[in-house]
Amino acid sequence: MRTALDIKDIPARWYNIVPDLDFAMAPPMSPSGFPLGRHDLENLAASDIIKQELETNSREVAIPKDVADLYAEWRPTPLYRADKLEKALGTPARIFYKHEGSNASGGHEMNTAIPQAYFAKLERGVTNIVTATSNGEWGVSLTVACNYFGLKCKVYMVRSSYEEAAYGRYAMEILGAEVVPSPNESTRVGKKILAQNPNSPGSLGIALSEAFEEALVKDDTKFSWGTVMNHVLLHQTVIGLETREQLKHVDVKPDVLIGSVAGGSGFGGLITPFYRGRSKDLKMIAVETASAPSLTKGEYAYDYGDSEGLSPMLKMYTLGHSFMPGSIRAGAMRYHGMSPLISALYREKEIEARCYTQAEALEAGITFARAEGRIPSAESSYAIKAAIDEANACKEKHESKNIVFLLDANSNYDLGSFEQFVRGALKDQPLLADDLQLSLQRLPKVAG
Repeated sequence: MRTALDIKDIPARWYNIVPDLDFAMAPPMSPSGFPLGRHDLENLAASDIIKQELETNSREVAIPKDVADLYAEWRPTPLYRADKLEKALGTPARIFYKHEGSNASGGHEMNTAIPQAYFAKLERGVTNIVTATSNGEWGVSLTVACNYFGLKCKVYMVRSSYEEAAYGRYAMEILGAEVVPSPNESTRVGKKILAQNPNSPGSLGIALSEAFEEALVKDDTKFSWGTVMNHVLLHQTVIGLETREQLKHVDVKPDVLIGSVAGGSGFGGLITPFYRGRSKDLKMIAVETASAPSLTKGEYAYDYGDSEGLSPMLKMYTLGHSFMPGSIRAGAMRYHGMSPLISALYREKEIEARCYTQAEALEAGITFARAEGRIPSAESSYAIKAAIDEANACKEKHESKNIVFLLDANSNYDLGSFEQFVRGALKDQPLLADDLQLSLQRLPKVAG
């Protein structure tokens, strides 16, 4: 069953949760340890992005017309009832999923790529955007958005994904982006990493450092974040705003909201519009990979968003900015930290966290695909695993609950991963306690 909204029902405003929080958020800090100000971000981001990041008192932020017009090319996205999956599981639960894979890039990242490119285009002298990506979903989205606004796009792609998940690289290159493997000899950061380990698989933290380095020294270049930051979660709230209206159309109140998390933007976009006026029984579950379990294994502390300490310091659950996650096919989830907003909600016990292995997630993704006929992304498979577990718990307890999860991307870049998993060629890499402990010992020392 498909629940659709009319094009006139596309949200006119993004929702900012901060004024509705029951607690105060820890402020971001500059890399040098002082409270973050506009001047710390001016070389990195467009002025409107800085405003959205630092000025969080407004509950609603108007979506510019040019952005809304591009949203209208694929939004509102459909909400599906996974009735065939329900039947396969034999559960009394009702399972719904919000499908964000129908746009030009195939993933939810387009929701923030378009406004970031739009605001960069408004800046005098800016002709380029640089960013970092893992499997390529974010890089493809930003490349498409840059094309819309006549900007050039350069992407530092995590080397393991550059080599093993090449479809994402091909898509970016076909669309016109300059894609370089990270770590890369062209940057100071890359040279340092490769000198230490010539075979480094890279990480999103390293790729971010290289992209930051380039943006900081080029006046015609701005950096774009794909996740973590407040303004990214703000843009993603179109997901939850639409989902809330779609559920009203079918007279459904959600009991469980589920999303996969790397930096947390897609999950945040789904859940935050449900926060105000929520039922005390509403369960919101962030699902992470056992290869980078920042919520369930990390520390709540100030840390850098990148491996070399060029970014602002954020109060978040982190595995340490020097942590090197194990190689998994859900490359977007190989990140050491979590959104400060999602971290604070978890700290305050407003949300729950689950952790699954790659094998558990991909098996769930296959179960979903065989029932529903739609192959999910590797990242979305983690959310599917949690949804299946919740549905099976309803079966055991003879409860009928409404479970809603975010299918945040399609399978454009993941068919090879599923194929290798089916024939037993993919192996999980265990989290090494000694590596994690060493990384946590290197956290920056910041008061508070």
